[in-house]
Amino acid sequence: MDVEQFRRAGHAAIDRICEYYTNLGAGPVSSSVKPGYLAPLLPDAPPEHGEDFSAIAADYERFIVPGLTHWQHPSFFAYFPTAFSFEGILGDLYATAAPNPGFNWSCSPASTELEAVVMDWAAKLLGLDPAFYNASGVGGGALQTTASDSALIATVAARERIMSLSAHAQTPLSLDKLVVYVTTQTHSLGLKAGRVLGLHVRALEVRAQDSYALRGGVLQQAMEEDKAAGRWPFILITTVGSTSSGAVDNLPEIQVVLANHPEVWLHVDAAWAGIALCCPETREELYLAAINAAADSFCTNFHKWGLVNFDASTLWVRDRKVLNAALDVTPPFLRTAHGDSGAVVDYRNWHLALGRRFRSLKLWFVLRGFGAEGFRKYIRQGIALNAVLGTLIAGSDILELVTPPSLALTVFRLAPPGIDPSVLNTLNSAFFARLAQRSDLAITQTVLNDVFCVRFAIGAARTTEMHVRTAFDAIMEEARATLTAA
Repeated sequence: MDVEQFRRAGHAAIDRICEYYTNLGAGPVSSSVKPGYLAPLLPDAPPEHGEDFSAIAADYERFIVPGLTHWQHPSFFAYFPTAFSFEGILGDLYATAAPNPGFNWSCSPASTELEAVVMDWAAKLLGLDPAFYNASGVGGGALQTTASDSALIATVAARERIMSLSAHAQTPLSLDKLVVYVTTQTHSLGLKAGRVLGLHVRALEVRAQDSYALRGGVLQQAMEEDKAAGRWPFILITTVGSTSSGAVDNLPEIQVVLANHPEVWLHVDAAWAGIALCCPETREELYLAAINAAADSFCTNFHKWGLVNFDASTLWVRDRKVLNAALDVTPPFLRTAHGDSGAVVDYRNWHLALGRRFRSLKLWFVLRGFGAEGFRKYIRQGIALNAVLGTLIAGSDILELVTPPSLALTVFRLAPPGIDPSVLNTLNSAFFARLAQRSDLAITQTVLNDVFCVRFAIGAARTTEMHVRTAFDAIMEEARATLTAA
C-alpha cells in the first residue's frame, strides 16, 4: 500500500467508524454468534499474494463486526465501562504512525517527556499529592497496560524494599515468609500477582455490614497473627471501588494501623472509581486525604471511566528509587549518556517489559479535548444516572439493593416479600440467566459473601436516562417472568 492508497483506505475507515457509532444504539448490545463461528468463514492459511485492502475492509464488516460485543453501546451495563472518545482514537492513530518502542529517552524524547507531563496533569486532575508528580524528582507516574500490571509492579517494588530492609537485619527474611494482603473482594489481580511471583497471598475478610470494605481492626488482627507465626506481610492491596460491589476500603483506619508497620507497602487499586476523584465532591468518600498521606502507590484506569481508549492504566509511586531498584536491568546496549547521567527518565525501569507504546499521546489528546470540566461533567452524569436506577430499584416491590449504590455501580437482587431466604440464590441465578439471554442490554452477575446478585455499571458516553429506564423495565419484565416460572 502506497501513500495514496493509504489515504483512500484511511478515509474509508474513518467513514466506517463514524457510521458504526452513528448507528450503534439501534442494534443489539451483544453478539449472537456461537463459539467457533469465525474459523469456517476464513481461509485456513494466509493468502499467497497480497489482497486489495477494500476486500479486507469488507471482510472486516462481514465477519468481524458480527462477533463484537458493543461495549460502547448505550445499553451496555456489564463489568465496568471501557472508555472511548474520538480524541482517543486519533491519539492512537498518531501514536501508531510513530511506532517507536519507547524503552528509553533516546528512543524518542517526545514519547518520554510527554508521558512525564501528562502523568502530572492527570495527577493534578485527580487531586493527588505533589509527592506523586514526576516533577517532584522523587515520586512519579507512568502509563501501564492494565491495573493488573500495576499491582504486579507495585508488588515487585514492595518485595524489593522489604528484602532490602531485611538484608540489614540480624535475621534476614526468606521469600517463603512474605505475605501479600488482599481482601475477599479484591480484584483477581492480587491473587495473580502472588501466583506470578510465587508468594503467599492472604485474603482478609470483609463484611456486608461494612459495605464490603476492609476495616482497620481486621487488618490489625491479621498482622498480629502472621507476625506471631513468623510470616511477614509486606504489601497490602486495597481497593477504592471494588469490582463486585464498588466498595471502598477504609483507608483512614488502615493508615492508622500501618503507621506502626512502615515496612508494609500500601497499594491503592482504584482502577474504576479513581477517575471520580476529578470531582471534588467525591474526594471525601473515596478517602483522597488518606491516599495522599499514606499510599506508596496508586493506580487508576483511564481506559475504564476515563475517556481514553484501551489501554491506558496510570500508576503513581511515592518513591521512584524503589521501583528502579526492583526493575532496572541495563545491559551495555541499552546504556546512554543521558540515562547514565540521571538527566532523563527511562520508563523501561517503571514496568515489566522493555518496549512500551506511545500511550501518552492519546491521554494528552483526551485531556486537552475534554478539559477538567469535561471529565467532571462525564463522571457526574454517570453518578446521576446511577442514582435514578437506585431509586427505581428501591421503589420496586420485588427487587432489593444488596449494598448501597457506589458512584455509577448498583448491585441488586430479586427478593420478593415472604420468600424463603434459602432459595434466593437459586432464584437469582435463574433470574440472571434470563437477563443474560437478552441482546438489548448487557449486565453481569457477582457473589457477595455467598449472596448471588446482579451488577449494573453505568459509564458509556452515550447512555441517557432513557436507556437506564428502559433497562430497568427489561429487568422487571424478567424478574416477574422468573417468579412466574418458579
